[in-house]
Amino acid sequence: MKFIKLLVALFISNVLFAQSPFEIIKKADEKMQGKSNRGTMTMTIVRPKWTREVTMKTWGKGTEYSLVLITAPARDMGMGTLKRQKELWNWQPSIDRVIKLPPSMMMQSWMGSDFTNDDLVNQSAMVTDYTYELLGDTLIGKYDTWKVALIPKEETAVVWGKIEAYISKDDYFQMIFKYYDEDDYLVNTMIMSDIKKMGNLTIPTKMEMIPAENPDQKTILTYSNFEFDIELADSFFSLQNLKRLR
Repeated sequence: MKFIKLLVALFISNVLFAQSPFEIIKKADEKMQGKSNRGTMTMTIVRPKWTREVTMKTWGKGTEYSLVLITAPARDMGMGTLKRQKELWNWQPSIDRVIKLPPSMMMQSWMGSDFTNDDLVNQSAMVTDYTYELLGDTLIGKYDTWKVALIPKEETAVVWGKIEAYISKDDYFQMIFKYYDEDDYLVNTMIMSDIKKMGNLTIPTKMEMIPAENPDQKTILTYSNFEFDIELADSFFSLQNLKRLR
């Protein structure tokens, strides 16, 4: 009888402290973004016959605002990208023009990389635009992880038919994201690694985006000098600031 009572108590405890798939995704997103952030990144575009490196400064606030300023190479220096809600603008200093990207351009490459414009706009839309299903557990390296399926809501306009997210159980680290089209074919895989402390958060600091059709190429984003939960006004993320930041 005591053994049965113990089993019942353990069952109740597990139910009470079980994580819903939505909570898993939300906590992982908050872990990666903070309330606000700023820092520098290096983007390395790897192709079979060449490699290109781009450095940039970035600012972000919540899920609604982000700004990216290219600082190198010289030919791209000063170019910028601004996100406000789900709208995206590119600043081209060489032609003194701000270009608002229409929905038809969301799947186009950003800066010639394997990341798309949609990846920038919908970086945190996974918290609001999808329904969630816990598929099970798996081991990635030394991390025990949840495997969560994200299925787009019918009323939302998203480009992916499904996303599979792999989130570590202990610290809610984002480990792997697999992006599928509407026919359930794998399109891209993003692998996150090099977990380090940046400011007041410990996060993966390296992202590798690998296209399924071209596994011999990839784009690597490496974080450096990041700060989180800093003071940033909404007004910072303006078209005027996009053009004058250096």
